[in-house]
Amino acid sequence: MQSRPRLLTAAAIGAVAVLAAGCSSADRSDTVVGTPVAEAVAGAGQVPPGLETFYTQQIAWGSCDGFATDGDELSPSLECARVTVPLDYAAPAGDTAQIAISRAPATGARLGSILVNPGGPGASGLSSASIPEGTELAERFDMIGFDPRGIGASTPQVRCLTPQESDAERRDADVDMSPAGIAYVEEKNRTYAARCAERSGLPLLAHVGTREVVRDMDVIRSVLGDAKLNYLGFSYGTRIGTQYAETFPRNVRAMVLDGALDPEQDPVEEVVLQGAGFQQAFDAFAAECAQTANCPLGTDPSRANARFRALVDPLVARPAATTDPRGLSYSDAITGVTQALYSPSLWSSLRGGLSSLADGNGDTLLLLADLYEGRADDGSYSNINDAFNAIRCVDDPPLTDRAVAGEADMRYREAAPFLDDGRGTGNAPLDACAFWPVPNTGAPHTIDPVAIEGLPTLVVVSTTQDPATPYQAGVDLAKQLNAALVTYRGAQHTASFDGVACIDDPLTRYFVDLTVPDPDLTC
Repeated sequence: MQSRPRLLTAAAIGAVAVLAAGCSSADRSDTVVGTPVAEAVAGAGQVPPGLETFYTQQIAWGSCDGFATDGDELSPSLECARVTVPLDYAAPAGDTAQIAISRAPATGARLGSILVNPGGPGASGLSSASIPEGTELAERFDMIGFDPRGIGASTPQVRCLTPQESDAERRDADVDMSPAGIAYVEEKNRTYAARCAERSGLPLLAHVGTREVVRDMDVIRSVLGDAKLNYLGFSYGTRIGTQYAETFPRNVRAMVLDGALDPEQDPVEEVVLQGAGFQQAFDAFAAECAQTANCPLGTDPSRANARFRALVDPLVARPAATTDPRGLSYSDAITGVTQALYSPSLWSSLRGGLSSLADGNGDTLLLLADLYEGRADDGSYSNINDAFNAIRCVDDPPLTDRAVAGEADMRYREAAPFLDDGRGTGNAPLDACAFWPVPNTGAPHTIDPVAIEGLPTLVVVSTTQDPATPYQAGVDLAKQLNAALVTYRGAQHTASFDGVACIDDPLTRYFVDLTVPDPDLTC
C-alpha cells in the first residue's frame, strides 16, 4: 500500500518535538462544482430543504473523556459533543453519522465561533480548539475543533487494517520495481482496498470525502448558532475551506487558509512538487547540521544525499536494532525522517535519530514514525492512515495508467533525490486508489468567480519554504479566490498562530474586526 506524505499542520505534529527531543468536488446529485447546494441556500444561514432536523438540533456539551483517539488526552478546559448529519445528503432520511466536536468557550465578550481544521486528511481536529489559547482570538470566539466524518471520534469510523496488519505493512520496503515487485505491491493494494470495503462498509467509503465534509461544516455552523462561518484551515483544511467557500459563499464571514492546496492542480503534479518541497527542507536541514559537531550527514551539504542513502539503504535488507522488538524498517526510517522535516523545531530530533542510526540504533526514528503513523505505546493505531487513503481515493480521480505511474515515480525521484533508493526502472505499481471500491466524487477544477458571488475577502497564508504545500500553491489559490495573500519567509509547514506576531496580529484583527491584512503582507 503506497501513499504520499500527509498534509498535517505543524501544530498537529508538535508532540514529536516534546516526545522525541496534507478541492472542490462534483456531487453526483445535489452539488455541482462552484454552485451552491440548492437555491434555498442563496441567503446567509438558510437551511437546504429536507435538512431542517439536522440544522436545528441542540448540542449537548459535556466532558471530552473518551473523545481522544490519537494517544493524547484533550485539554480538560475543552468541552465535547456530537452532531448528527446524514451519511448521504442525497438521502437525508437514511443512515446518519456522528461528528465529534470540541469547544474552548470564549473567555470574554463573545463574537461567535471559529471552526478549525488541522489538515491531514485523516487527522483528528479536536485538539485544534486549543490552538490560540490565551490570545485575543480565544477571548472573543468559541474555538471549535472537529473530527471530520470517518475520522477519530466521529462515527462510523473508517477502518481498513488491524494493528498487526499495520505493523506488517510497515516492515515491507516495497522498493522492488521489477515486474514481480510491482505485481506484489499491486496485489497488496487490491487486498487493502477490499479490506477497507469489508471493514468500513461501502456507504461510508462513498461518502467520506471533502464533498460531504463541507456539508457537515454548514450543519455545525447552524447548530452553533452562527449565521455565518468563521474558519481557520491548515493544509488539507484549505481544501475543505475552499470547497465550503464555493458551495456556501454567502455563509462565510471570515476564512483563513494556511498551507494551501491548489484546486486546479493535477494530483500527480501536486505530489511531485511536494517531493521537491521535502528535498528543499532536507537540504536546509543538511546545511544546518553541517555546522554542528559530529553531524551524521557530514560537513559537506552537497554530499548529504549520498550520506543519507548510505545510512538508510542497508535497512532494506536488515532493520536496525531498537528497544522495541520490531526494529527500525526502511519504510519507518523514511517516514520518521519525513515527519521531522515538517518543521525546524524537529531538526534536533532528526539529527539525533540519524546519529543513533549511524551507531546501529533506530529508537528515535521509530518513535518519530510511530507518532506519524498514529501508533500508541500499547500497539493500537488511530485511524489516520486508513482515513487518509479513503479520503484521497474519493477526492481525486484514480491513477490507472501504468505508464503515467512509472513516469510519476521517476519524476518524484528526480524532485527528491534524498528519497531515491536508486531502484527506479521507469515502472511503478498502481496505488490503492486504482482498486478502490467506490468512485471518486472530486476532481481538480477551475474556480469560477461568478459561482461564488457574495464571498467576502478571504486570507491565504503561504510559507516560502513549506515542505508539504509549496508556496506557489498559496499564491495561485489567493488569485483564484481574490483573497489577500500573507507571505511568511520560513522553512516550516504552516505559520498561523504559531507565535509570529507579524502573522498572528493581522489575522486576529481580520477575525475580530474583519480588517483585511495589507495586500502582499510579508513577514
